[in-house]
Amino acid sequence: MVVKTTFEKLGLHPVQVELGEVTLQENDISVIKEQLKQELQFFGFDLLDNKKTKTIEKIKNRIIDLVQNKNNNLQVTLSDYLIQELHQDYSMLSNLFSQVEGITIEKYYIFQKIEKVKELLVYDELSLSEIAFQLNYSSVAYLSNQFKKVTGLTPSHFKSMQTIKRKSIEEL
Repeated sequence: MVVKTTFEKLGLHPVQVELGEVTLQENDISVIKEQLKQELQFFGFDLLDNKKTKTIEKIKNRIIDLVQNKNNNLQVTLSDYLIQELHQDYSMLSNLFSQVEGITIEKYYIFQKIEKVKELLVYDELSLSEIAFQLNYSSVAYLSNQFKKVTGLTPSHFKSMQTIKRKSIEEL
């Protein structure tokens, strides 16, 4: 809503506003690009106009959406999912992501899943086996091992901690 309002305030006409992406009626915004960038930064957003940066953001947004909204429904591999979503060669996506982010797409995906596990543990509404099922882990043991590898803690120890430190999506 903030992004849409910002664009409209500058006289632009957003057709569609989704996570990380705005489609405009206008073809050329070069005249007000710097002003738009400043307005968006005021609200904590960035204007991405570099093709590589856009591709990285698309990968991240698809992975975040996958983990937050439809992980248990994933019927294909992560690489096939990204190929279907982005219509690009996976090895090119993987190499670009690794070069720019310094980690693999798979590690980014695992980090997102572990943050989701932390969130679900904090809410304390699901058992560990329900969380494992919801996030498409093959077993509770596999989830626990991956959780410990990433955080250094077991899920039960994490759950029992008084001050739980989670990372925001932007920090991952």
